[in-house]
Amino acid sequence: MTMNFEERLARYAELLVKVGVNLPQGGKLLVNAPLAAAPLVRLVARAAYRAGALDVRVNYFDEHLSLALYEEGSDDAVAHLPAWAAQEAQNMLEDGYARLAIRGDDPALLRDVNPERVAQRSKLQAQAGKAVSEAISGFQVNWCVAAMSTPAWASTVYPDLPQEEAVSKLWDDIFTVTRADQLDPVAAWKAHTDELERLTQLLTEKQYASLHLKSDLGTDLTVGLADGHIWQGGAETARNGIRGVPNLPTDEVFTMPHRDRVDGWAVASKPLSVRGQLVEGIRVRFEHGRAVEIHADKGQDVLQKLIETDEGAAHLGEVALVKASAPVAQTGTLFYNTLFDENAASHIAFGRCYPTNVQHGENPEALKAAGGNDSLIHVDWMIGNAQTDVDGVTASGEREALMRGGEWVI
Repeated sequence: MTMNFEERLARYAELLVKVGVNLPQGGKLLVNAPLAAAPLVRLVARAAYRAGALDVRVNYFDEHLSLALYEEGSDDAVAHLPAWAAQEAQNMLEDGYARLAIRGDDPALLRDVNPERVAQRSKLQAQAGKAVSEAISGFQVNWCVAAMSTPAWASTVYPDLPQEEAVSKLWDDIFTVTRADQLDPVAAWKAHTDELERLTQLLTEKQYASLHLKSDLGTDLTVGLADGHIWQGGAETARNGIRGVPNLPTDEVFTMPHRDRVDGWAVASKPLSVRGQLVEGIRVRFEHGRAVEIHADKGQDVLQKLIETDEGAAHLGEVALVKASAPVAQTGTLFYNTLFDENAASHIAFGRCYPTNVQHGENPEALKAAGGNDSLIHVDWMIGNAQTDVDGVTASGEREALMRGGEWVI
């Protein structure tokens, strides 16, 4: 069956509601989206109300307003954050609103902006939104992050195509990797998340003391795992009992590193788009859990400011394994977007851990005792490729192959 664009977009919107946030009868939904997403958001609202939603709220944003602030605003303007904005987000969270974020950012919008200003405001925003961010990462409510094709993003991904063709091509990619173009996307996601659940259960039962990742790019990294760690991936059950898929697409299984037990070199396999700026050629050496040497061929100052955000920013909060033949990787495209690129390659994340990745992680003291890391940031960057080998290392030092050539062998 051949579908036109409007039909595929409608199926995508249905997928975000039924699989992403899995909105129940009587549920409430908050959508955060760029202005250009209005056609998609209207379809999401219709799908939500068909599913029995009680209320759908939308916060539209324009990333060019941030550019205007950094280029024209005073230092006081950069430092100004109204308290009511964070309080509104907190109120909606407490009122049980599921959250859907639709992204289509320009990966290099802030490339000419002073990284110091971006870092300053990013830290202030993270501080103001810390309670909400922690509640979301702890799955207090069901949430989902998804994407849409925008001219700026599409032109970055496909610079040799006319803009209209680039936008269309990127939409094709989105529909493909989210399975929205399949005859029964919901059933396709059920089969996929079942397989990811099999992997997470197997890895959690193993309780490896550490993982060893090695690639031809120079990664030679031992990631000690938190005591009592739990692997997650695919569908997740929030504390409100609703089971959704937080990231569309997703092909990762992930868990919690011990903040003090990471040693060796991690070398990026893809560029990182962070805070509206691109960082390329990342090479980081860890010692006793902390990044002690940091290099980047491009954007080193951006990377340096990132890990100076706070004490925990130079430690890891996540390690994730992704097979090299995942749908995003099969496109052969570099997306300059973490939601997509992290689902094409195994990766690690600077900063805050997910409390759901360890037993009793909802208790701050238990989380810290297990080796969990706290920070205002959580930034994933990709180190895996089709030449990456991963071993699980037991407490007695025995090694078991988990991945060879970027593919699962368990």
